[in-house]
Amino acid sequence: MPKKTKKVARREWTAADVKSLRAHSEARTPVAIIAKLTKRSVPSLRMKASSLGIGLGHQR
Repeated sequence: MPKKTKKVARREWTAADVKSLRAHSEARTPVAIIAKLTKRSVPSLRMKASSLGIGLGHQR
């Protein structure tokens, strides 16, 4: 029997999620901590921040 694959659970970004992401960006909260608090992956946070035009994590 073939292995069953895990279904990807996708959650839409709410206005409250975006507001929280912007607040964490201004506070310079590390991305790993934001990921744990929001229960989202680091790449998904980076992708959303990029689409919003805000920075996450360290600034070069």
